[in-house]
Amino acid sequence: MTGPPRFNANFAAHVDWNLLRLFVDIVKAGGIGAAARRLSRQQPTISAALKRLEDHAGARLLNRGATGIELTTAGRALFLICEDMFEAARMAPHQIAQAVKRVEGLARIQVVSSVISAEFDEAIASLHRRHPSIRIEIRVSPWREVLDALERGEAELGVGYDSMVRSTLTYEPLFLETQQLYCARSHPLFGSRITKTTDLREEGFVLTGADEVETITKLRQRYRLGTVVNGLAEDIHEAMRLIMLGVGIGFLPVMAAADGVKSGRLWPLLPDDTAPSYEMYLLARLSPSRDTAAQLFLDEIIRRLRATRRP
Repeated sequence: MTGPPRFNANFAAHVDWNLLRLFVDIVKAGGIGAAARRLSRQQPTISAALKRLEDHAGARLLNRGATGIELTTAGRALFLICEDMFEAARMAPHQIAQAVKRVEGLARIQVVSSVISAEFDEAIASLHRRHPSIRIEIRVSPWREVLDALERGEAELGVGYDSMVRSTLTYEPLFLETQQLYCARSHPLFGSRITKTTDLREEGFVLTGADEVETITKLRQRYRLGTVVNGLAEDIHEAMRLIMLGVGIGFLPVMAAADGVKSGRLWPLLPDDTAPSYEMYLLARLSPSRDTAAQLFLDEIIRRLRATRRP
């Protein structure tokens, strides 16, 4: 297709909307052959459909070569429009449900223990005020189980940590969590600041097992901390209980331990600038069939998070 684009003023009236979906499938698959295999259709059929769409659009949409496909300027513009169209279509049932005031269902949220986030709490409260018929179910589990539950479809939303990126999930930064190493008032190290981490190798630790994030695990392994295990609790609050009772020293999220520090029952052992931090995420299944209750909660909390990030 050469020469200037031939704009079709009646594009919307004449185009087969299935061609637009097929065009998106080709782009996401990375080529006509890959799209044909994914859709279980013949490659010449896919090529002919793309040619019909290009005829309607009056411009070449893809350049095809030995290494795959590349969107043309016209193709990039149409692809963005298609994504907006399909997102609008996906949201239509949710918006209709809101319009007729008949939003019901279950918002299943899987979280790690001790999530402290004003935006998360406010989103739950707002969802309940606006849609009291929605039931909110929160389950607490170690961070790997949060990810696995989302992938298995046992939850649609989650809050947790991830050391990698799973292609089946979406990640929205929720807050930066910092952990500190604490001891109890009764511990000999109470009131001390430890600048040489290796000095703690012989100390008895309280560990959080599967709930320990990899950032902390790697730090412990680097300095050989926690080889002496005095306690284990796969819940932050129970681990904090053991530390407060003097069973051992251990890592806790700073926000979760704040009241214990304020009351004098916990003491932070590491200098503040050496305390490890990592991102906590609002997680969601990458699924076009997300139900209305989950979608409304996701929209609400993302709106709040992005509002707080505006300059």
